[in-house]
Amino acid sequence: MDRLDPQNPNTIPESTIDGGQGGYAAGTPGGGYDPWRYRDEAGVAGADLVGYKVEATDGHIGKIDRASHDVDDSYLVVDTGPWIFGKKVMLPAGTVNRVDHEDNKVYVDRDKDQIKAAPEYDETSHADPAYRDRLGGYYGENYSALPPDAQGRV
Repeated sequence: MDRLDPQNPNTIPESTIDGGQGGYAAGTPGGGYDPWRYRDEAGVAGADLVGYKVEATDGHIGKIDRASHDVDDSYLVVDTGPWIFGKKVMLPAGTVNRVDHEDNKVYVDRDKDQIKAAPEYDETSHADPAYRDRLGGYYGENYSALPPDAQGRV
């Protein structure tokens, strides 16, 4: 396995160059945000998440209606019930912080207001590249590499 050289911060593992098969835990160098990939440490590992409850950083937001595990194209569709008047929201996989399989809960690293203000979900255009770019951009702008309980979190 290729490793970064701590003495030379400009080194890049060869496995990530020219289409290599390597990758980074959060999807991009330096722990950046990749909206359409589950984080390795989230504990998803291909599990069927349909029916799991979804918890934002400040409370329950709904239940998973649909989950995609497609490579670089993963997401959750969450039925918010009465929380935002019965609407559904699409959360890119990169928002998943961790999964508790015992309690059937998915924890996302966004708060309710951030999710509520996201571009509206439309079942007919969820695969549209323009919508996905807008949604991925929205969640990317609201990404914080700090842990949820850290001070100064966005």
